[in-house]
Amino acid sequence: MTSAKSLPVAPNLIELAIGGMTCASCAARIEKKLNRMDGVEATVNYATEKATVRFAEEVSPADLIATVEKTGYTAVVPPPPTQAAAGAPAEPVDELRGLRTRLWVSVVLTVPVIVLAMVPAWQFDYWQWLSLTLAAPVVVYGGLPFHRAAWINLRHGAATMDTLVSLGTLAAFGWSLWALFLGDAGMPGMTHPFRFDIARTDGAGNIYLEAAAGVTVFILAGRFFEARSKRTAGAALRALLELGAKDVAVLRGGQEARIPVDQLVAGDRFVVRPGEKVATDGVVEEGTSAVDASMLTGESVPVEVGPGDSVVGATVNAGGRLVVRATRVGGDTQLAQMARLVEQAQTGKAAVQRLADRISGVFVPIVIALAAGTLGWWLGTGSGTTAAFTAAVAVLIIACPCALGLATPTALLVGTGRGAQLGILIKGPEVLESTRQVDTVVLDKTGTVTTGKMTLVDVLPAEGEDAADLLRLAGALEGASEHPIARAVADGAAAAGPLPAVTGFANAQGLGVTGTVDGRAVVVGRLRLLGERGLDVPEEVVRAVTAAEAAGRTAVLAGWDGRARGVLAVADAVKPTSRAAVARLRELGLTPVLLTGDNATVAKAVAAEVGIDEVIAEVLPADKVAVVERLQGEGRTVAMVGDGINDAAALARADLGLAMGTGTDVAIEASDLTLVRGDLTAAVDAIRLSRRTLAIIKGNLFWAFAYNVAALPLAAAGLLNPMLAGAAMAFSSVFVVANSLRLRRFRPVG
Repeated sequence: MTSAKSLPVAPNLIELAIGGMTCASCAARIEKKLNRMDGVEATVNYATEKATVRFAEEVSPADLIATVEKTGYTAVVPPPPTQAAAGAPAEPVDELRGLRTRLWVSVVLTVPVIVLAMVPAWQFDYWQWLSLTLAAPVVVYGGLPFHRAAWINLRHGAATMDTLVSLGTLAAFGWSLWALFLGDAGMPGMTHPFRFDIARTDGAGNIYLEAAAGVTVFILAGRFFEARSKRTAGAALRALLELGAKDVAVLRGGQEARIPVDQLVAGDRFVVRPGEKVATDGVVEEGTSAVDASMLTGESVPVEVGPGDSVVGATVNAGGRLVVRATRVGGDTQLAQMARLVEQAQTGKAAVQRLADRISGVFVPIVIALAAGTLGWWLGTGSGTTAAFTAAVAVLIIACPCALGLATPTALLVGTGRGAQLGILIKGPEVLESTRQVDTVVLDKTGTVTTGKMTLVDVLPAEGEDAADLLRLAGALEGASEHPIARAVADGAAAAGPLPAVTGFANAQGLGVTGTVDGRAVVVGRLRLLGERGLDVPEEVVRAVTAAEAAGRTAVLAGWDGRARGVLAVADAVKPTSRAAVARLRELGLTPVLLTGDNATVAKAVAAEVGIDEVIAEVLPADKVAVVERLQGEGRTVAMVGDGINDAAALARADLGLAMGTGTDVAIEASDLTLVRGDLTAAVDAIRLSRRTLAIIKGNLFWAFAYNVAALPLAAAGLLNPMLAGAAMAFSSVFVVANSLRLRRFRPVG
């Protein structure tokens, strides 16, 4: 039979939602099992909890699901995006609620257990039995996810951090039960002296209930914070699908009728009024207007459309009434294709291999082998079963990664909290690893480097004309129009002073406007409109138009009394902080690239203004993803900064996605970091803070293991007092927390 590896391209593609994964090694195990099947190529992503599988005709989806289930996990075919948008949120929310309940119940029960164990003065008669009553539900109910995962791993011959947590807590709890019921620990008046000396003990009077309950709580807390950061994995798709119009005014039998968009079929004619969203992809049959397509193309200037022109669903009609014939509906529309792009980009990311799992992958088997070796050595030397088990259990307890459970969540909590104060939202621990390796930062132009809003940037009167008059008359006339360029001129004029009234206003679709202001017949618009109205355009005005367009600006001419009187230049203005931010990105070792759907002239002008050398212009959303992939193919690690729906797929595909919070929800959900301030300097702070947080996490992980590793030889030698073990574990936890709190002193640049 042909193997999967010899297939050029497996003909069928399916995506499975995987359940039951607790760490990156689970994803690797499922991927390995699926790829062993003939005719199958699979990638499993722990972060999105999905498996993308290509399979040959002889393999069925049921076979794939059965293989995953045999490996010890669950697999289902997820519902279509439209159904997922309506029904998906409930499941992750319920899962999080259950984990939160488990955590808080465990915390409430564990605090008195730890206090009683650590304060001998409070150890009243039979205190140990109260500790047992409180600790038992924590170990059994609170630790159930770890015990279940450890059992699944055991059945498949694997060991992860869950294995060590389960073994350590059950060993501590089991030994405590033996000491209470069969040893001396259950005697009335038994106390735990809080001593720090190293002495050999047989363990018959020692209980480790605080260790069993405390470790469970710490690791549960880490899992809860991780689950919370992963909860919104599918929110980008839901936000994208919600952008489309919900209902549409369809023309049937010469009458308008409002129906839900999902009832629209190809060939239907529908009406789009000014300010409404276009319901689906189609061709204009009647009317002319300006359509804001920036969500798809990034083009800051609205596109003029008329009969025969194509329009795209979810774009906004900024001008007149349109009648459109639907050409593509449902899953065939450009919006739906973008949703697929985002989903593919998210799923295609490398599986998140968390640092703790990487270290524990080596550490766990070593500790288990050491505990078994300790037990065997003590039994072999004839020291007695009690002493042997005491030493072996001590090895498991001191090795149990109490501080490790805090290492990532505490640093992440402090780092994300400080980031939120500075207008930076970090999605989760997996984001931080990318920031250290990033060497290229791709900046979307519109709304990121620039304001994303058309602004009047220059008034250029002809020789002998007054700039104030030119602005006042043109601004008054443009104030009667709803076109975004007209609004920019009108707003600029209104800021300079009050505007006169307009009479006889008329709109020349796609060309400009005419009307009477202060008794003068004023014409404002394109060069062609002034020519059609018989106005003389001096050579100097033509040169001003050419110069403005060469600088990437939109030139609007104004004239009256038979002559053009000057030019008003409108542009998407560069944000004041963009130039300084680009310089700081270079200082961080990043190469900036300007990427935009806008035309090359505009893009180069903006790039020159902010100090960017590499420009990629006139690209569509799918091309943005391709550009990111091309840069990655050149060996670069790419960060992407954007704000629009058109950036969402590229943000998801990039090694690090940073979304401007002033942008769309889709871009924010598809990104790894969100910059609430809408200021490019926030991107500099985000990368600095992420790198600092990652360094703290690595330091935490080192010290979390260092304490344990240093104490392991003492435990194996049977010299470790249980109180000393507890103190060492507590101190390592306190150290990790204190180290994480250093992030609160992080300061922004500038």
